[in-house]
Amino acid sequence: MTLATVYLALGANLGDRAANLRRALIALAPAFAVQAVSPVYETEPAYVLDQPRFLNMACRTTTGLAPLEALHELKRIEAELGRLPGVRFGPRLIDLDLLLYDDLILDTPEFTVPHPRLHERPFVLAPLADIAPDVLHPSLGQTIATLRDKLGDTRSLLSHFNL
Repeated sequence: MTLATVYLALGANLGDRAANLRRALIALAPAFAVQAVSPVYETEPAYVLDQPRFLNMACRTTTGLAPLEALHELKRIEAELGRLPGVRFGPRLIDLDLLLYDDLILDTPEFTVPHPRLHERPFVLAPLADIAPDVLHPSLGQTIATLRDKLGDTRSLLSHFNL
């Protein structure tokens, strides 16, 4: 079986946010083998501003799942951990986003890889750059660290939470 390297973003802003992230990391197995985990950042909400602050992190995993199977497994884990359908970009117990799947570029009605808003989100790029600064964004041809730096000062993201 060929394993793909997959980068994931994890976020939570309801309930015990740190516990939700810990539970999600554990629930990734056996479908995803976690290889590296970023620091945890506390961030202001984006898009829908009237909601609690988020805890965000990223991880590098390997998986034998095909891209769409990987997406479905992440959605299954979210549901298992208690995520309910809600307002887009609204509050959630857990959010698992597939950011990069090897160097694959895929754009279908159901699924886009790399994540289509990866390059504009400091709450994703800051933790991702901690574990994958030199990884190239497949469609933009720039490193994750370069994309993070283009967003300006990300020091306002607080990284004082430990899992």
